[in-house]
Amino acid sequence: MTSFNSLASFIIALFSFINKYVLDYVVINYESLIVSGEKYLNKMLKVALTGGIGSGKSEVSSLFGNWGAYVFDADSIAKNILDENDSAQKEIVSEFGSDVISIDGSIDKKKLGRVAFQNEHNQLKLNTIIHPYVFKEIDICFQSVLSTGKYEIFLVDAALIYESGADTHMDYVIVVTSHLRLRTERVMKRGDLDRDEFLKRVDLQWPEKDKIDMADFVIHNNSSKDELKKEAENIYKKIL
Repeated sequence: MTSFNSLASFIIALFSFINKYVLDYVVINYESLIVSGEKYLNKMLKVALTGGIGSGKSEVSSLFGNWGAYVFDADSIAKNILDENDSAQKEIVSEFGSDVISIDGSIDKKKLGRVAFQNEHNQLKLNTIIHPYVFKEIDICFQSVLSTGKYEIFLVDAALIYESGADTHMDYVIVVTSHLRLRTERVMKRGDLDRDEFLKRVDLQWPEKDKIDMADFVIHNNSSKDELKKEAENIYKKIL
């Protein structure tokens, strides 16, 4: 009888231990798996899209947006910073002088562009001022978009991904490239810059070959819009 009571006590103690520790461990780790799963489901790739002036980068960006990516237009954000950020404006004036200020007191982007793109030194000074503000906006926007759980790709559309060092913060980098003749024709058709201004800006950017060598994916925009769309769509599917 004593042996039976001892055995019963042992079994009761064992079940008590299992109930108190083992089941709690299982529940806690099950909950951890759920949380981890939710984090995985909320994973959003940060993809950079870059290319020289007239390469067709903006068109590819638009396609990615149509296919479901969230598009962060870094170049537009940089322009907004010039218009709205007092600290950035003060830094610009301090570096480039009051000649870049328009009559209404805002930064005259055309005047600033003429000064900043005169040489590599001036361009570097401008980028050193603007890029930290843009990076901050990218981080804020990325976290905000990630929290919605609606997007699988966060596309950063920016001309100076490699020049700014932003490529090191991306999951993938896509480079859109095109023959210089075609790029020149597109820019001249738009009327944004004259030929000399365009070629000067091309000279100040990284060589196409260097970008292509470093890219995860390359889109060659030397043919029709249908071919451009086909190349872009293939890469979009590979990334997902």
